Order: sequence, then structure tokens, then C-alpha cells
Amino acid sequence: MTVPTDDAGWMARSLEEARAAGAQGEVPVGAVVVRDGELLAAAGNAPVGSRDPTGHAETRALRAAGAATDNYRLPGATLYVTLEPCLMCVGALVHARVARVVFGAFDPKSGAAGSVVDGFALPGLNHRPEVSGGVLEEECGGLLRDFFRARREGS
Repeated sequence: MTVPTDDAGWMARSLEEARAAGAQGEVPVGAVVVRDGELLAAAGNAPVGSRDPTGHAETRALRAAGAATDNYRLPGATLYVTLEPCLMCVGALVHARVARVVFGAFDPKSGAAGSVVDGFALPGLNHRPEVSGGVLEEECGGLLRDFFRARREGS
């Protein structure tokens, strides 16, 4: 397997997880955690299948990365996710102390990295990761639009 070396490459890997989640009937969001060029964990959305409201791609990837490193804190790590994180996921990312958060599509309904609220800028936080949005935005957003269009059309 070729290991990506840039944000677009890792976002493409996140898109693989999103597609797999969508194939399972989940909202197609995918995430990967990377540190020092090494993939620590990858996950897709699974709140429906896991019957877990915290089963977002980000939290699942953070859990797997914590297990892989034997530490819930992930300093120096970057989390790539296909959709702007929600406020719950922002809290988990801050608590895990990831260095960077890179997302694809902006979420005008519940995005908590600046679209609706900037959870990373809330006062009193003990950690603030670097945040970048819009990486492969069209592909990430298109996957979500296609998923919801198909749901509305009943296919």
C-alpha cells in the first residue's frame, strides 16, 4: 500500500472509510488518525449499527488510535475527517490533544470548527489544535449529498 504524504492523500484514505460507512447505511463520514506519517487508526461512522450516539467516525478513530498507542492522548497526531466535526467530536479531539484536525466538507447545520460555532476557540480549553478545512471539499461534500439524495428518493 502506498502511504500518503500530504493532506489530500490522507483525506482520500478517510473517504474510503466514509464510503464503507455509507455502504452499511451509515451517514458516510470517515476519519483517520496519523502520526509521523504512520496510520494509527481508521474508522467510519457507525452510530446506527453500534447503537451508540458517540459512534461518530472521529470518536471511533480516536478510540482505535488510543488502543494502538496504549494512550488516549495523541500528541503530535493529525485527525483527518471528511466532514467538519460536531461539538461532541471537538471535545474528544481537544481531550485527546491531537495536534491538527483536517476536515473536508463544511457542515452548515452542526459544524463546530467554525461553520456554526468554533468549539476549538471556546474559553477555558487546555488545548487548541491547528484546524484546516476544505481539503477535497467537493468530493467529501458530494459523497454526503449523494447519500442524502438517495435517502430522500427512497433508493
